[in-house]
Amino acid sequence: MTPLDIRRFCFPVLSEQGPEPSWLLSWSSDVLSEEVLSIIANISGCLAHMLPPRCPDTCLVNKYRLITGACNNRAHPRWGASNTALARWLPPVYEDGFGQPRGWNPGFLHHGFPLPAVREVTRQIIQAPNEAVTEDERHSDFLTAWGQYISHDIAFTPQSLSRAAFSAGIDCQLTCENRSPCFPIQLPGNASPAACLPFYRSSPACGTGDQGALFANLSQANPRQQMNGLTSFLDASTVYGSSPASEKLLRNWTSAEGLLRVNVRHWDSGRAFLPFAPRVPAACVPGPGAPAEARAPCFLAGDGRASEVPSLTAVHTLWLREHNRLAVKLKALNAHWSADTAYQEARKVVGALHQIITLRDYVPQILGPQAFQQYVGRYTGYDPTVNPTVSNVFSTAAFRFGHATVLPWVRRLDARFQELPDHPLLQLHDVFFSPWRLIREGGVDPLVRGLLARPAKLQVHGQLMNEELTERLFVLSSSGTLDLASLNLQRGRDHGLPGYNAWREFCGLKRLETLAHLSEVLADGRTAHKLVELYGHPDNIDVWLGGLAEAPLPGARTGPLFACIIGRQMRALRDGDRFWWEHDPVFTEAQRQELQKHSLSRVVCDNTGLTWVPADAFRGGQFPRDFKSCEDIPGLSLDAWRDTFPADDRCGLPSLVDGGDFVLCEESGRRTLVFSCRHGYELQGPEQVTCTPQGWNSQPPVCKDVDECLDPTRALCHGPAQCLNTKGGFRCICADPYELGEDGRTCVDSGRLPRASWVSIALGALLIGVMAGLTWTVICRWRHSSSASTLPITGSDGRATSHPGRGRHQDVGQEPACGSQTLLCR
Repeated sequence: MTPLDIRRFCFPVLSEQGPEPSWLLSWSSDVLSEEVLSIIANISGCLAHMLPPRCPDTCLVNKYRLITGACNNRAHPRWGASNTALARWLPPVYEDGFGQPRGWNPGFLHHGFPLPAVREVTRQIIQAPNEAVTEDERHSDFLTAWGQYISHDIAFTPQSLSRAAFSAGIDCQLTCENRSPCFPIQLPGNASPAACLPFYRSSPACGTGDQGALFANLSQANPRQQMNGLTSFLDASTVYGSSPASEKLLRNWTSAEGLLRVNVRHWDSGRAFLPFAPRVPAACVPGPGAPAEARAPCFLAGDGRASEVPSLTAVHTLWLREHNRLAVKLKALNAHWSADTAYQEARKVVGALHQIITLRDYVPQILGPQAFQQYVGRYTGYDPTVNPTVSNVFSTAAFRFGHATVLPWVRRLDARFQELPDHPLLQLHDVFFSPWRLIREGGVDPLVRGLLARPAKLQVHGQLMNEELTERLFVLSSSGTLDLASLNLQRGRDHGLPGYNAWREFCGLKRLETLAHLSEVLADGRTAHKLVELYGHPDNIDVWLGGLAEAPLPGARTGPLFACIIGRQMRALRDGDRFWWEHDPVFTEAQRQELQKHSLSRVVCDNTGLTWVPADAFRGGQFPRDFKSCEDIPGLSLDAWRDTFPADDRCGLPSLVDGGDFVLCEESGRRTLVFSCRHGYELQGPEQVTCTPQGWNSQPPVCKDVDECLDPTRALCHGPAQCLNTKGGFRCICADPYELGEDGRTCVDSGRLPRASWVSIALGALLIGVMAGLTWTVICRWRHSSSASTLPITGSDGRATSHPGRGRHQDVGQEPACGSQTLLCR
């Protein structure tokens, strides 16, 4: 790793203030030593993305995919991996050539015209009242829910971690100035009370943007690229996560069957809910009647957006249950399997089902038969020259077509697929980030019935997006409501996506130069007029809006441009995936035949209380006419996964490894065990042992606890928090009066006095009490002795006499007077 590599990859993470001062540009590459640059690379977070991933060389290399997606392509191990840059199919278009979005600089002209404010585009072309929505008679609402779910399986672009502008510390929630990472959405001049909506730019990939050549000439800088925080593959990362850290949270590590964690506080008629998230991410919306400060936890899943809306949560829940159902059955079929083997095999099947349902059932209905055949076609095998990385235009524009198919309400139906009187139709703004609704209002089944038996929204000109999304969108990162359409337009500009015509030309489609051309393709003269009026030139039209406004192809939900982009991406995800379910080494022929029988409807039957479902979950229909009994819905038989020991086996299985596990595979026809350690442990001994005629060729390894607190390259606990090693992990502790914050790693002021102060106060109070007691005792004794000197002395005759000069006598038997301290004296 050279200083030049580090300079190009790492410095954009450190700052994002705009063009560098001239004195920085004059620096040469050898001003800082390689050692110093390596330190900067490490603390900036770039180093992990610069070093090549460690690819396994065991027999598992062709058996299970890595949780990060790395090493899928052996020659290009980062293709499709999480935390890598989105692919560019066309060069980006930035106003400064490196990173400033289109629309960043006031007065900047594009083809002779300024770009319109995105909020104005939303108001004039995209937004429609809720009551104007047209329903899609051909497709169920499950089509929309699955599109959202799958989009969360293959792409997530993280926003800037900073909540304020780097150059002036201005809060992006408050400013209306373009100061990176703030790129606010401007509102019309008479808007009230705020003049803009907050918007955070997407985080740049390491070594890109206007800081990519911090120590060299700007002409050497790499244009700003954006990250994909997830694996690009259709691999059910929505269920399992895209990093070892997320997998650690999601798995039930005490389970012998390789199960995923479930909610331990709530159950859905005996079926599992998703577990609650820990302190991060933030809490969700309070339930009715809850105090304003009380918040229900978000659900935990492989993707952090699982609690966005109840329909999405319901789909996540189905697949959690499906994994655990499969893992239990696979373990029962193969009692000799370890927990890791059962987990990995169930994960492999669930990933295959995601691929089958998406490419066989979902995508053809989105593209239409002709475009599907043109852009996707039949599977011909794995192609290592195909890059499966999700493209920027697909993630940021084309696959967001689904936002135009979202209904403004959520339906929940009873067992006869009728509206539930106790749980009526809900407006969309009432369900954003409200996981408590599943727990308190009927669970998953009513939502799934609504998805199956009610139509999706039809994409119609003049009603592209309902006002629930353009006026009342709620997200956890914002203090108010937002506009999804404007966010999509602004995000495309933030990412430097070229305009609508550039992408039509990329797909081999005709460029639209005139109003007549636009009117012909959009099949709506009014929208074409509005586009020309707002944008001035067809090349300026934002690609998301242009693709959305096109007339759908026959039998499709998209127009020709989005059909091209989505089709190309889906083919790349299939052909460039070494673990695609149809690729010969992944499953046996018998297993592939069983997988083909499965369907989304079967998943619903196996994991809910529904007994009637449509044969195709994405097709619109009415109950009971278009529904079938679950007894008539085919599913896969797991007998094809039965594993037996060879007759001449002399090895058996080793005992369990403390802190680790093993999985079975074959190498050169011999049974092999590959060992791994859980998070917080490291392997000591051979990673792989092989069964020979004499037994195992080596003793199994051991897993040793790692003291994470001793790693100087990782600041696990922040600020004054102290790191304490635990078995298999660590925890952060804070000195009184501080306590751990929500992230579990930072100390925050508890607002109370230190315990030592309370002890001091208590000891002080005790000392004062003791001193007061002693004082009163002395006083009382003194008073008592003083009074005793005046008592009468009884003579021999029995008469009382007094000593001269000692005061008046008292009656015999009368106690001495103590004044106001009588009680204390006693």
